[in-house]
Amino acid sequence: MDKKELLKGLSKEQLDKYNACKNNKEILELAKKEGIELTDEQLSAVSGGCGETAGACPQCNNTNTSRGWTNLLGDYGHCFNCGHEWSIDVK
Repeated sequence: MDKKELLKGLSKEQLDKYNACKNNKEILELAKKEGIELTDEQLSAVSGGCGETAGACPQCNNTNTSRGWTNLLGDYGHCFNCGHEWSIDVK
């Protein structure tokens, strides 16, 4: 899914707020604040998911998670249930 499809249905004000976000975490917080429910595909795209699960969330123990990358800091997990993000040690 391309960026245009991901942003479809947002108002001009919401698009301006989206464009002001500095990272994916701010985008997720904005969606929550605006009451925008993201599809699984949108969540995966925003969270930087690579199609792999990150295992169970250490906060809520839900397994609806995705693994992503953060530059030189390594990998991170994102929980689609509670929004928690955590560092994953790369071995």
